[in-house]
Amino acid sequence: MSFDNLSDFLAMGGHGLYVWSSFALGLLILIGNVLLPWLKLKATRNQLQREYRRQANQNTPASASDT
Repeated sequence: MSFDNLSDFLAMGGHGLYVWSSFALGLLILIGNVLLPWLKLKATRNQLQREYRRQANQNTPASASDT
């Protein structure tokens, strides 16, 4: 299928709305499949770092002035 100009290409023979909305939805899903797990990983790492710091602070020995 060849197009004479950009307007014909975007119109896709009268099916442009369907074609480009499908393309946009597919692209959105692909981006979400990459972005959402990355954000979850980042949140989990931050949560684990907070937990490790909290545990480290609880396990520190009391200072000499406390005895």
